[in-house]
Amino acid sequence: MSKRGIVLYLHAHQPLRVRKYSVFDTAINHDYFNDSVNNSGQNNEQIFKKVADKSYRPMNAVLEKLLATHPEFKLSLSITGVFIEQAEQWAPDVLESFKRLVATGRVEVVAETYYHSLAFFYSLDEFERQVEAHRAKIRELFGVETQVFRNTELSYNDSMAKWADKHGFKGILAEGWDPILEWRSPNFVYRPAGTEKIALLLKNYRLSDDIAFRFSDKNWPDWPLSADTYNDWVNTSATDKSIVNLFMDYETFGEHQWEDTGIFSFYESFINKWLENPDNTCYTVSGAIDAFEPVSEISMPKTVTWADTERDLTAWLGNSMQQEALRYIYSLEDDIMRTNDQSLIDDWSKLQTSDHVYYMCTKWSNDGDVHAYFSPYESPYDAFLYYINVVRDLRWRLHHYHKTGGLNG
Repeated sequence: MSKRGIVLYLHAHQPLRVRKYSVFDTAINHDYFNDSVNNSGQNNEQIFKKVADKSYRPMNAVLEKLLATHPEFKLSLSITGVFIEQAEQWAPDVLESFKRLVATGRVEVVAETYYHSLAFFYSLDEFERQVEAHRAKIRELFGVETQVFRNTELSYNDSMAKWADKHGFKGILAEGWDPILEWRSPNFVYRPAGTEKIALLLKNYRLSDDIAFRFSDKNWPDWPLSADTYNDWVNTSATDKSIVNLFMDYETFGEHQWEDTGIFSFYESFINKWLENPDNTCYTVSGAIDAFEPVSEISMPKTVTWADTERDLTAWLGNSMQQEALRYIYSLEDDIMRTNDQSLIDDWSKLQTSDHVYYMCTKWSNDGDVHAYFSPYESPYDAFLYYINVVRDLRWRLHHYHKTGGLNG
């Protein structure tokens, strides 16, 4: 009989943010990403290096220590293609530390879209290109094959599960959202509706978000959260269950929750306490799927994500600016791809990253606070303006390409 275990999954991603691109840059300056992107005058390189210092280097060191200490410790990672490209350029030692983690054989890499895009909802062709490009990059970099899939922002529905099943993935990840689960627990393996072989792992959002969002909130009744208390919560949640899926952004550690909150020592202490119990273990996502049969079927006909109180796509598609931005960018697909011009294709691909429209969100209250925290721009309207100016320039370059017989501007 398999032990009960935690399934830790961390998602590493950094977008290439659009710089403050004015209408006067259009048709003149085609550099969209390499100048100041926020009010502090920082560019993407400076932001990546800052997060590497605050999060990636110290957290990878903690994970290496835990892997060396506990043979039972395992986890899963997803790392976007745009993250990898930035790390290759600006922090190769970070990539080397990820390689060391994966080389232990106890850290699984999860498949996803290369550009952290919402392409599944706009273009299946582009979606499949990105998934294959990501799998190829992971194969080249880490020497492993991806077996489990997660879509951008954990966006998921029955159609996506059927796609992943058809394309040979053994598992797929989603949010364990109460209106879908009803009386059921996220702490089991499930089968997606209408599929034959693939398994579904559902995020335990309460326990995950206790770390990802509430850990440093001094107004939270359970602040400050100790490793002992959290270990008790996870043990209670796991009673008579199979797994507890703790899914969160990698940047939770050190960037969203700063080092001075005690997040690194908390996490190390929690894992130590969890594994003190011989009845407890850790699983990779594939390991959990191999260890437990699905207990029942779950259907999600409408798209569910891990963002905001609604857990839907409104964080990216909730207003007309966001809808227009995505409509414009995907309307260029056929013309862009026909050029076979790599600079055009690369820029078009990077403009699909979901963060661009996330910064255009006009929600208010707590969700709005979260969006404002992550955005480098003064307002959602600025985010839209810079982005649309870039799209205009991309369209100009496309026109110029055809006008000049393939000479890009």
